[in-house]
Amino acid sequence: MKCEPKVWHSLSVEEVLTALDTESAGLSKEEASKRILEYGANELVRKSAGGPWRMLWRQLNNPIGWLLIAAGFISVLLNKHTDAAVVFGAVVINSIIGFIQEYRAGKAIEELAAMVPESATVIRSGLPVTVHTRELVPGDVVTLQSGDKVPADLRIIRAKNLLIEEAALTGESLPVAKNTETTVPEASLGDRFGIAYSGTLVIQGAAAGVVVNTGNCTELGRINEMLTQTVQVETPLTRQLARVTTGITAAVLVVVAILVGFGIWVKDAPVGESLMVAVTLAVAAIPEGLPAVITIALAIGVRRMASRNAVVRYLPAVETLGATTVICSDKTGTLTRNEMTVQVAWVEGHEYRFSGVGYAPVGEVEHDGIRLTSLPPGLRGILTTAILCNDAAVRDEAGVWMPTGDPTEAALVTAARKGGLVEEEIRDRYPRLDVIPFESETKFMATLHRIDGEACVLLKGAPETVLQRCMLSEAEALRTSDAIETYARQGMRMIAFARKRVTSAEGILPGDEEGGFMFDGIIGMMDPPRTEAMDAIRVCHGAGITVKMITGDHPTTAEAIGRQLGLLALEQKAMQGRELEGLADDQLRAAVMGTNVFARVAPEHKLRLVQALQELRHVVAMTGDGVNDAPALKRADIGIAMGITGTSVSKEAAKVVLMDDNFASIAAAVEEGRRVYDNLIKSLAFVLPTNLALACILSVAMFFFPTVTVEGVSILLMAMSPTQILWINLVASVTLSIPLAFETLEPNAMLRSPRPADEPVFSRFLLYRLLMVAALMTAGGCGLFLWEYFRILGTNPISAAQHEFALAEAQTICVTVVTFSQIFYLLNCRSLRNSIFSQGIFSNPSIFAGIGVLLLLHACFMYLPVLQNLFGSAALDLRAWLVAILAGAIVLPVISVEKWIRKR
Repeated sequence: MKCEPKVWHSLSVEEVLTALDTESAGLSKEEASKRILEYGANELVRKSAGGPWRMLWRQLNNPIGWLLIAAGFISVLLNKHTDAAVVFGAVVINSIIGFIQEYRAGKAIEELAAMVPESATVIRSGLPVTVHTRELVPGDVVTLQSGDKVPADLRIIRAKNLLIEEAALTGESLPVAKNTETTVPEASLGDRFGIAYSGTLVIQGAAAGVVVNTGNCTELGRINEMLTQTVQVETPLTRQLARVTTGITAAVLVVVAILVGFGIWVKDAPVGESLMVAVTLAVAAIPEGLPAVITIALAIGVRRMASRNAVVRYLPAVETLGATTVICSDKTGTLTRNEMTVQVAWVEGHEYRFSGVGYAPVGEVEHDGIRLTSLPPGLRGILTTAILCNDAAVRDEAGVWMPTGDPTEAALVTAARKGGLVEEEIRDRYPRLDVIPFESETKFMATLHRIDGEACVLLKGAPETVLQRCMLSEAEALRTSDAIETYARQGMRMIAFARKRVTSAEGILPGDEEGGFMFDGIIGMMDPPRTEAMDAIRVCHGAGITVKMITGDHPTTAEAIGRQLGLLALEQKAMQGRELEGLADDQLRAAVMGTNVFARVAPEHKLRLVQALQELRHVVAMTGDGVNDAPALKRADIGIAMGITGTSVSKEAAKVVLMDDNFASIAAAVEEGRRVYDNLIKSLAFVLPTNLALACILSVAMFFFPTVTVEGVSILLMAMSPTQILWINLVASVTLSIPLAFETLEPNAMLRSPRPADEPVFSRFLLYRLLMVAALMTAGGCGLFLWEYFRILGTNPISAAQHEFALAEAQTICVTVVTFSQIFYLLNCRSLRNSIFSQGIFSNPSIFAGIGVLLLLHACFMYLPVLQNLFGSAALDLRAWLVAILAGAIVLPVISVEKWIRKR
């Protein structure tokens, strides 16, 4: 598709028509047919992400996956079909878990395409016709009505009271008045008043526009391109676990090669026996249950976050929140309420303040800090004007006050209700006789009423428009201008009011609205910051997290809100999007670290800001609700979309969706993320020593266990079989590690700085703990295996049946020792550095439930015939149980003493 690289908003209507070789009567059908071949269809190009089979392949294509598959095939070749089935089963389970996670990934491109309407009214050869939007071409003239979605990027050539909702593209919280005027070439997206962008919504009025861009050349198309080209970064945990698994795989391959060589050439064992030991070691060293443990722990975090209004769409995002160092937040609806609220009325030189926020008429009117019990005449007059020169209303719907009409006008109605004036009563008492609707060109609205027996024109509009029609002395004009400037610096949107008596009540005569008005005063309103957002920002700062506000709103508004939220010092200024465009990468990195408020930003600016922070090794959380936010949401380490106001595109590109659109929910999610990460580390610290111990037990058996002769055949003694090892890895380890995910939040979790993104999963301290626990398990398992095996057989020649019986009992007691070592070590893992009593013995009842479940399963492992046949286990007597329990219990006092020494 050919895109015209023109700055259409800076060209006049005549220049645009000339450049596109068209006219206001539109193209002919023949010319439109030619152009669609030249420019292509007006649709967004989609790229396939691959089908389910490719997705499944990605789950298998990793070092541990291939190692397990190889172990399974070797088992098949050695006729160990039961072992092979269990190994392949572990591969299948892990693949399914990964597949389900990826299959739920977003379909953002399809959602983008759905934003473009299917049909449009276009002028062809001077006549209006309805065509499919994909048939639109540059040069077509399209008509727009209230309620229409804009089908392509249009240069407005005619407009009547045109208001367009552009929040999804620009982040602007209020509808934008559009006209035919040109703007400077460097104007930001939100300031291009002569352009209507594809996918935006016509709120009011009618217009005609010439198509200047279609398909992927539109602003929506540019976002589509960025979205398809944006790469999702791996989460910190994913990166660290990838390193752990790669290291485990490499270590297993080295040890397997050594063991096979040692068995064949030193111990003179059969090749098949040596290979079986190698398979067993591979199965032992690989934590097959780890994906399940991580997934379940993250899923528990997902459930807890959902109860705090944060819905997680991508499981690893749970722990990423805990590592976040910078939160880049949108303003409207996230840090603010997205509900315009009147803050102040300035009448006859007096300031009146309104309490309360939102559209609910709950609040008071104050003057000099004193609550007013009755309204002064001047204030009553301006509020009456605000109701009458107004088309909006507020309604109580099931306890929630909802606006109908323009949000600005609805805020005026709410302010009047706080003063005791109800719009229905006022409008019934002073019915409207005539109206001049608000137009973007005139910037005012005028209505005619009969008040106290006299015809009166009421005027509402932009301060500069109203003031030039009022009779004010020079001192009054100067005082009013100072007040307007003061409130504007506070981020308020100012509206001026005036009235004028006229001779006729038949209608507003020409010239009635031009001058001679008495000035009523001004009312200032804003979308106020959420109180809970201010508290949440303080919590984030205490946790070492920087909060930055990135908005498409006006710089003055952004600065005022930023100061109220504590993001901007009094002397600091917001940085605008156009200032970012000329910065080199190193300058941008300096700018992003030195500024916390960015205004009038475009999609590509947001994306660059996120990338610059990531280049500085920050873990970035990005919030957003519009289509324009989608590329940055996808690129961020953790994209957070708004559940109420967010577009489908932003939700699909994000990893977390806030159901209440509240920044405070982000702080709560960060807290939960830190809890999840702490508990995941506890789970890893619990699981991996077992795998190391199993690998050590098999290595000790190969290097130091004697070779026994059974009916003339030399046999290597194996302390455990592959299926028994999988029982420990997939049943015992998983059953015991899951309860750790329910541990309570560490006391200092939100007082410590975020962990570095490249911090290894295992610190030196945890590595030392891993080696200590593995050594205790290895000593207990190997010692009791040899003791039980030779206790049964002695040193006499043995038959195959005797060997099988003794081996089953010895292997079972070895498994039991490892299992009880895990149980007692689990108690120590509830707090990695403090005593087992520090968290409270019964603060996590699921710990004891997990131990109970495992003991029941272990009894089935030993005593159920079907499991005895499957796993080669045997029934142990009470003596063997007690010995195994005592050997496993050694872990508890040893680690407790180690904690005490380390703390001292």
